[in-house]
Amino acid sequence: MLLDKIEDIREARRKIIIDRAKEILHKWNIESMPSVDEVYKEISDTMKAGKVEKYGPEELPAGPALESSKEIIIVEGRADIINLMRCGILNTVALEGAKVPETIKKLTKEKECTALLDGDRGGDLILKELLQVTSIRYVGRAPRGKEIEECNCKEITEALDARIPISDLFKPKKAEKPKIELPEAIGQAAKSLQGSLEAVLMNEKLEQIEKLPVSQLAEKLQQVSGVDTVIFDGIITQRIVDIASDKNIKRIIASRVSEAVKPALNVDLLTFQEVVKS
Repeated sequence: MLLDKIEDIREARRKIIIDRAKEILHKWNIESMPSVDEVYKEISDTMKAGKVEKYGPEELPAGPALESSKEIIIVEGRADIINLMRCGILNTVALEGAKVPETIKKLTKEKECTALLDGDRGGDLILKELLQVTSIRYVGRAPRGKEIEECNCKEITEALDARIPISDLFKPKKAEKPKIELPEAIGQAAKSLQGSLEAVLMNEKLEQIEKLPVSQLAEKLQQVSGVDTVIFDGIITQRIVDIASDKNIKRIIASRVSEAVKPALNVDLLTFQEVVKS
């Protein structure tokens, strides 16, 4: 018997397996993919859940979770409500103007309220008004020069994380400490940062390396090198001191020093009160 040809049946079997796999995948796609009606329903339900509501006699713009939440966020306008809802924050209500509505005054007495305001002069003025006529507990600000409605979700989260208790603004001041003579660049930087919730990093020549929100300070200090002086509008915590000590940072200047801080031998801790000339 003569050998006519040699055929590799592995290739034939491989083709059969591939064809069968394609058939199964095609069938699975048809059976498991949602229909157009299902997709439309899901989108419609999502949009309904994210609808801005009206609250109180003034019909203030509000998020759907305002009524049921013990902690709420007060913002300046409807666009802020929409942006926060886009980030999943639904316990919101808007002032809708410079004058504080009676509904807001009432809410601040009934719930724990945080004012989340724009990082501009308008936000400064609204904060002063809120402090006079409401009982808000905390205040958070957008990055300086930016509005809440244009912040991304990361910036909004950082602003809320960095919020300041209103009680800290009214704590009795301790006896004045003598002003410390420091280079003019430090005093100017400290003065410009007051009320900004921002931080400045300086090198040994007291040149500004970076300016950033206080909420990002600890993380940034762990990443950078060559920092000589840190100035920020906030509270010096033990974490900041420990990082500065490890990074050989010479001095930290801030609004105040936490009473729980254990000073490091290689880091000078100063307050604005000690370095800013009146």
